[in-house]
Amino acid sequence: MSTTITQQFITKWDTALRLEAQQQESRLMKTVTDRGTIEGASFTINGLASAGELDENVTRHGDTTWSDIEHTARNAVMRDFYKAFPMDRADVAKVAVNPITGGHYMNSLMFAKNRRIDRMIYEAGLGTILSVDSATSFTLPAGQKIVGGGTGFTKAKIIQAKQLFRANEADEENGEDLYMLYNDVALGQVLADTTLTSADFLAGQMLQEGTLKGKWMGFTWVPYQSFAKAGAVYSAMAYAKSGIHIGTGYEEGKISPRPDKKDAVQASMAASYGAGRQSELKVVQIDFQ
Repeated sequence: MSTTITQQFITKWDTALRLEAQQQESRLMKTVTDRGTIEGASFTINGLASAGELDENVTRHGDTTWSDIEHTARNAVMRDFYKAFPMDRADVAKVAVNPITGGHYMNSLMFAKNRRIDRMIYEAGLGTILSVDSATSFTLPAGQKIVGGGTGFTKAKIIQAKQLFRANEADEENGEDLYMLYNDVALGQVLADTTLTSADFLAGQMLQEGTLKGKWMGFTWVPYQSFAKAGAVYSAMAYAKSGIHIGTGYEEGKISPRPDKKDAVQASMAASYGAGRQSELKVVQIDFQ
């Protein structure tokens, strides 16, 4: 009886490359104001404050009284990004799947680019932006932040965020599109909250489909996993579409040989983006744990 037959067993190698689970598209690009192609190192976001109400005229033929109105010019700086994957020339004939010619490397670079865009939008919404002359920095004030308070992503916090947009005249009544970002933790907490998963929300297929994606409570809900986290506290973001701007300097994907690296083939992606917040009244930070 042979005891060496197992040495002749063969291995069937996979002839395809299968991407690991990952976010592929930019989910946030379409939710903000796209300023298009930017020429230069930065672009400005101009603002004009409210003029309040008209003053009552109590003097006939009196002198004109001028009122001041605040102008702002914010500076969104363009930032450059780059990533490359090499493949040795001698390796091409040794693999069943060529990730360069098969497009797998380039697809991965495209997905990485899209995730970077979303991070820039998120950071622009909650971060600091300088005026054009760098004399003033604009940060999200405490009044636009809903503190964690040792609680999760609750119905009360969602309602409070909606109230802030209404108080600021930054909601649908003023022509705004409102968006709410959520991650896996917020998803679980909302689906477990019986005050949110009533028959009204079942009609929106929250429980049937196990997703918050869609429009409810005045927001279009968009999944985003890369929330900032301080200790056990996550920072979600709700915002009006006009409240955050993004611009694109360039985007270029290339597959090219590298003579300086023994003619290795390289797939690369280079891009430049800038993003900034137009108004603090149009963004709300929601902390939860």
